[in-house]
Amino acid sequence: MKFTVLTLFPEFIENSMHTSICKRAIENGYLELETCNFREYTENKNGRVDDYPYGGGAGMLIQAQPVYDAYMAVTGGRKVRTIYLTPQGEVFNQAKAHELAEEEELVFLCGHYEGIDERVLEEIVTDNISIGDYVLTGGEIASVVVMDAISRLIPGVLGNHDSADTESFENGLLEYPQYTRPEIWRDKKVPEVLLSGHHANIEKWRQEQSLLRTKERRPDLLDGQ
Repeated sequence: MKFTVLTLFPEFIENSMHTSICKRAIENGYLELETCNFREYTENKNGRVDDYPYGGGAGMLIQAQPVYDAYMAVTGGRKVRTIYLTPQGEVFNQAKAHELAEEEELVFLCGHYEGIDERVLEEIVTDNISIGDYVLTGGEIASVVVMDAISRLIPGVLGNHDSADTESFENGLLEYPQYTRPEIWRDKKVPEVLLSGHHANIEKWRQEQSLLRTKERRPDLLDGQ
């Protein structure tokens, strides 16, 4: 999987993605990351990429030209699935992560200020994605969230593929509670079934706990079941 990120802050993307599991995945060739600062493509002699919005209003708007030229530079004019991180987009979830993980290449566009000229969005964006109903200062944090979620689904990225299969939301439920040593901590004991070695009973307990936890914490997830 190749991720290309169009951003005014490439160092944020690089620092975030070159950490932990994603870092190892990049080093081992399972992921490829390219960042492009679209400020480098502006035709403004002062290096500006923003201007006042037509019709008035607060704040500044990123111009179409530098974004489009940067996009053409990184894609070579090819049609690549391109994600714009915006509060107006489809709310990201695990199903969308699976869908996007099927692609060989993805481009992420990170906005700033009051957004980006609508004309270039119409020209290059295929998917508008939101990570929640709130507003951030820019799209970089959201793009890292989406890339991280997708990365975990790429074969080879996680050492144990079962780790992805048992995560929350994979079966429409939240993940069951988990425990490690010591067996007793602050008078709290690990559930006996997990110490039994009886795999069928353990699996049954985990399914029951997933259902209970989902009912308690995210009952909305059960509406369609």
